[in-house]
Amino acid sequence: MSAALDRLLAVLAAFAMVAAFVCVGLGVVARLAGWDIPGLDAYAGYAIAAALFLALPQTLRRQEHIRVTLLLEKLGPRGRSVLEWWSLAAGLALAIYMAVYALRLVWLSRQMHDVSSSADATPLWIPQVAMALGCVGFALSLAEAMWARWTARPYFVERPADEAAHIE
Repeated sequence: MSAALDRLLAVLAAFAMVAAFVCVGLGVVARLAGWDIPGLDAYAGYAIAAALFLALPQTLRRQEHIRVTLLLEKLGPRGRSVLEWWSLAAGLALAIYMAVYALRLVWLSRQMHDVSSSADATPLWIPQVAMALGCVGFALSLAEAMWARWTARPYFVERPADEAAHIE
C-alpha cells in the first residue's frame, strides 16, 4: 500500500472527526433549543468509530501507535531485530484476522438488512464500511512495513530530532 492510500484514509478520518464534531455541536444546540433530532448521538458514534479505524494506517506509518520500548531498549541488536520481526508478523496476522471479520460483518449486515436499534434505524453496513476500510488499510500497511524491512527500505516517517520521544 502506498503512502498516498494512507493519506487518503487519514483525510477520510479527518472528515469523520469533523462530522462527529458537527453532530455533537448540533446536539448541544438542539437540546438548548428544545429540538429533538433522532439518531444524532448514533451518527456521532459512527463518525468517531470511522475516524478511529480510518486513521490506523497513517498512525502506524507515523509511529504513533503505542509501543512498549522498555524491553526493546534492554535487548541487543539481534534480540531487538527478532522481537521487531515477531511484532510485525503478529500484528499483520491479527490485522488480517480483524480485516477479514470486519469485511464479513459488513457483508452479513447487508445480507440480513440489519439496522441500528437507535432512533435513526440506519442500515448498519453503512457505518461498518469505514471500519472495514480501516482494518484492510491497516493490514496492508503492516504488510508494506514488513516488506520494507525485508528489502531494507524505510517505511516509517522519521521524527524531527527536536520532537519529544514517544516512549511508553
